[in-house]
Amino acid sequence: MKYKKIFFLTLLLSFSAVAFAQVENAGGVRKRAEKETKDNAAAPGVTDRMQGFYQKKGAHEADLSYMKQVYRRLDLEKGPNAALYYPEDVIDGQENLFRIILRLVVDGKIPAYEYLDGREIFTDQYKMNVGDMLSRFGIYAQTAKGSTEKNPKYVIEEADVPTNQVLNYYILEKWEFDRRSNAMKTTVEAICPVLNHSSDYGGEDRYPMFWVKFDALRPYLATQYVFISDDNNIPQYSLDDYFNLGLYDGEIYKTRNLRNQSLAQMFPDEDDMKRAQDSIDNHLRNYGKDLWVPSREEYLAMKEAKEKGAAGETTQEIPVRTMVVGDSVTTVIVEEEVVAIPVETGTSSRAKKKSSTKKPANKKPKVQSSSSSGNAGAEKSVRRRKR
Repeated sequence: MKYKKIFFLTLLLSFSAVAFAQVENAGGVRKRAEKETKDNAAAPGVTDRMQGFYQKKGAHEADLSYMKQVYRRLDLEKGPNAALYYPEDVIDGQENLFRIILRLVVDGKIPAYEYLDGREIFTDQYKMNVGDMLSRFGIYAQTAKGSTEKNPKYVIEEADVPTNQVLNYYILEKWEFDRRSNAMKTTVEAICPVLNHSSDYGGEDRYPMFWVKFDALRPYLATQYVFISDDNNIPQYSLDDYFNLGLYDGEIYKTRNLRNQSLAQMFPDEDDMKRAQDSIDNHLRNYGKDLWVPSREEYLAMKEAKEKGAAGETTQEIPVRTMVVGDSVTTVIVEEEVVAIPVETGTSSRAKKKSSTKKPANKKPKVQSSSSSGNAGAEKSVRRRKR
């Protein structure tokens, strides 16, 4: 009987130990799960509030006196645009612009819209299917776990992202002059990555992929910092600042028009197209200045500059070294210096010589010993001349 009690007591203790261990394990799993939930909640992401912070409402049409939509092409081989291309691979969490855009589109965080060649419509009707887009441009992707027919998900390896082929971007700018602020405002509406493929005839063919709205990209671009100068390797500007401050260098290839034609179609000659590009750019940048009447000081300064330009007056630096007095008997050496004097076009060479040999004020000449050449009518030196 005694041994039975000991046996039952031992069995009861063993069951209690197992139950206690299960409770401890369950508690550890729960704590671990709670910790993972907290980590996931603290993971960086874009909330609706953050998205709304970067979405800015445009000016009311009643307050606008001028608006123009401009299409620019950004060549990534140009120095100011290199910040959009490098780094080609992911380095320490740093990605270039195309990797950011493609990752967000594939993950379904931002929508992509069809490229309609000048008639961009950012509505649900023209949203692109991600799978069709990847197969159209030859980007290899695998179906991710949890992918469904209604909500497809894809995984793209880093080596399969064609970053070295995206050498251009199209951007859609909007220039608006607001009457309330009396200023011209420039905003980037959308961005389109462009694939470059070598053609059979030695040239390059451009294939625009899709449009993404810039407002949807801004929260993600604000967290990606780049340096725009080789002299300073500290990344002081984000990609959002890069576009808002207009640090890019892009040529205008199209403006919105009724016939939906590009500048190359409107101006077949390259020189004419270049002049048209410069004219459009200057008109946009100086539109606000042309609306104001200049002050009296500004008007007089512009009038004086215009008169000088009509007269052909310039400022030229002429070195003054020697000056001849008399009939080449006495030579006065002036200390070497540079004197800036006005030179008028159309004057004779003799007048120019006189103006260039004028002795500067408050400067005493150094006199060399006079040399006689046998001329009886030679003048005396400057030092012995009676005053």
